[in-house]
Amino acid sequence: MNPPQPVGPVGPLGPPPPSYPGQLLKKGIHNKPMVTLLQQRLLQLGCGPLEVDGDFGKQTEAAVRQFQMRFADQDGLPLKIDGEVGSLTWAALFGQQSVSQTLTPQPGHPLLVRMLQLAAAEVGVLEEPPGSNRGARVDQYITRTGLNPNAGNFAWCMCFVYWCFDEAAKQLKVANPCIKTAGVRDHWTKAKKKGIRTITPDQAVQEPALVRPGQLFCLYHSATTGHIGIVESVIGGKLTTIEGNTNTGGSREGIGVFRRTLRPISSVNLGFIDYNA
Repeated sequence: MNPPQPVGPVGPLGPPPPSYPGQLLKKGIHNKPMVTLLQQRLLQLGCGPLEVDGDFGKQTEAAVRQFQMRFADQDGLPLKIDGEVGSLTWAALFGQQSVSQTLTPQPGHPLLVRMLQLAAAEVGVLEEPPGSNRGARVDQYITRTGLNPNAGNFAWCMCFVYWCFDEAAKQLKVANPCIKTAGVRDHWTKAKKKGIRTITPDQAVQEPALVRPGQLFCLYHSATTGHIGIVESVIGGKLTTIEGNTNTGGSREGIGVFRRTLRPISSVNLGFIDYNA
């Protein structure tokens, strides 16, 4: 299965593809211009029968499901078959360029630029031995948040994030804005209490352009556990991230620092923390 190639009005010789509308298109949505474009595109790709009337009803929902069953996302992976058009389905319909792509932090944030550089340089650091939550470099991450690596078996994804911010701040001789904690859920709660900008999962799905490099994505697994990583770039509704205490599959209890490229924005279930603001 391959992602659809632009044809008709969004072909290589035609005008640029329509940009993602900044809202989830689903049954009952009132956005006639965008629903009309969606219906036209579905018909071009053989998904129907379908009346082009700008009304996202049962017929359009069924055509979207048909498209999602027949086509893949920008990386050749299956689309979620839910009859709703988020950024990944929109990118599969109209091409990757139709969804905002952000490769660098907002201008005027040298700390975030340096933090990302430091994080990238750590990719490849592994636990010693694997699965131990220990190692010479890993111990440095853990110690930076005030924990003693010898005193327990600590998950260290948040420790890695804090170390990256703290190292960047030290090198630039500026204050470190990142909250000093080893806990993902604790970080999220304290960030909200301190008024640090956070982006909810719904906001991120509705408007992927809100998610930018230098932000932190946060996942929850239970009331006390979670996983966190650094957003390096955003392309077509998917994140390139740098994460500690993970592996190539994205585990929250992995073996090292990895760069991951296939995490959809829609998979982030706690939200994003934005130290850009």
